[in-house]
Amino acid sequence: MITREPEYFPPPANWFGLLGRRTLLTCRHVGRALIMVGEAFLMLRFVGSKRNRHEVLFQLFVTGIKSLGVITVVALFTGMILALQTGLELRRFGQEVNIGTAVTVSLTREMGPFMTAMIIAASVGSAIAAQLGTMTVSEEIAALELMSINPVRYLVMPRLFALLIMLPILTVYTNIIGVVGGGIVGQTQLGVSLRAYFDNALMYAANKDLYVGLFKAVIFGVIITAVACHQGFSTRDGAVGVGQATRRTVVISFLTMLVMGYMVTRVFYE
Repeated sequence: MITREPEYFPPPANWFGLLGRRTLLTCRHVGRALIMVGEAFLMLRFVGSKRNRHEVLFQLFVTGIKSLGVITVVALFTGMILALQTGLELRRFGQEVNIGTAVTVSLTREMGPFMTAMIIAASVGSAIAAQLGTMTVSEEIAALELMSINPVRYLVMPRLFALLIMLPILTVYTNIIGVVGGGIVGQTQLGVSLRAYFDNALMYAANKDLYVGLFKAVIFGVIITAVACHQGFSTRDGAVGVGQATRRTVVISFLTMLVMGYMVTRVFYE
């Protein structure tokens, strides 16, 4: 169940007390978010039930299909920028033919999952926080609990499932579009033929790079779900609180994904 007990701590007497209070509040919020996501993972066994089927399909559509447009544009220009900047430097050494390797490895390891997750956090994550925040301040969540409907199963689980499925798929799509964009720049501006570009891209890019990128995408999906849903359920103070929850969702998601992306890269490529 979703608990919303008041966040009360005695007023701090000095800066040290303020730091302790902030630390306690942060630990409390992180713990609640982790418990909520853990419960949502246990509820995934009901993903095909009649009650949840429509909401799951709708979340898959919103997360995947409705995000394709902006992801296509961002992925295309990300690959083009990577190819142009890398190629200009490699041209100084006569190695511009290797831009295929640089673009492919950069996208599959880091840029693909991170850019995709940033777009989803800014669009889908903020929308989740706003929707659940509005339901919280209007006491619709409390009404669901009174009707013996578990808010985690009804609201969190479909969004978690959609992000776990669609974020890796969108990451692969981003990688493909980015590599194609890099090839276009290589041929039109750097004099690298498409054959040489893709030969280098496929020759030196390892399967491990793709697997690590997909693993990051799964982690980023969990982060976006946890942050967005927790911020939505923690919303207070009406419309002002909904706006603050939406802003916090985007900021916290970005920072957490940056840190986790570095940690995963450090573990697999130490």
